[in-house]
Amino acid sequence: MRTLWKGSLSFGLVTIPVRLYPATEDKSVSFNQLRASDHSRIGYQRVAKADGEEVGYDHIVKGYEYEPDRYVVFDADELEAMKPASSRAIDILQFVPLEQIDPIYFQRSYYLGPDPAGAKAYGLLSKAMHDRNTVAVCKITMRDKEHLATLRLHDEMFVLETMYWPDEIRQLSLEDLDIDELPEPRKQEVQMAETLIENLTEDFDPTAYSDEYREKVMAAVQAKVEGQEVTVVEEPGEPAAVVDLMEALRQSVESARKRGSGAAADRSESQDEASPKAAKAGKKKAS
Repeated sequence: MRTLWKGSLSFGLVTIPVRLYPATEDKSVSFNQLRASDHSRIGYQRVAKADGEEVGYDHIVKGYEYEPDRYVVFDADELEAMKPASSRAIDILQFVPLEQIDPIYFQRSYYLGPDPAGAKAYGLLSKAMHDRNTVAVCKITMRDKEHLATLRLHDEMFVLETMYWPDEIRQLSLEDLDIDELPEPRKQEVQMAETLIENLTEDFDPTAYSDEYREKVMAAVQAKVEGQEVTVVEEPGEPAAVVDLMEALRQSVESARKRGSGAAADRSESQDEASPKAAKAGKKKAS
């Protein structure tokens, strides 16, 4: 796996040589814009909106829009002088319980692995953090930008998650939505909602979910590459809206129970199929 960043992790007076690796990959489907007649790629020119004239790189400056259509301009030297000092160190600032950090702050995940020379110190820190059940809050500079981040254990590796700064988190309240307060639900409605939640509660398995849109697009792409005709299956219409809240909850609970019964039957069938194989394997082992 390619290294994105190489430096050190500072833990008090202990310095651990580490490397940063990508932990996630965006697999969203993207398309290129083409000319319909010959499938030539569409390109764009840098033009001034005032008169439509093309502008070369040598005549482009950077400006910050402080009011609509009003800018303060910076040259390259001014911007360079304001960049954070080049740092190859991740500075641990404090340790906190993970539950104290709202997930809204998390931005992007990276694996933080040790250099061979730092394996012992890396293992020491990971063991101590595991025993204390804590995460580290730290700062890291990447691509000329300073990031607030957390460091937590994921299996045997540290995961560094960059975070939004506090002033980057938008606030929203009911008052902003012209709602004074939420209506108080009836006791029966709460009980029915809790029953629905209970019927839908199970262990999280991310492999149970997939990007259906991406799968359909890629299947259509493969079909077109192979010269096949792409058939579009119409999706079933939206179920009729139920106005009565209790009736909607009742139908939802019934649907969840049916789904649970089906899943239980599938598990039972899988176990029944596996039992003869296991018994057969046991006999072979005994002989």
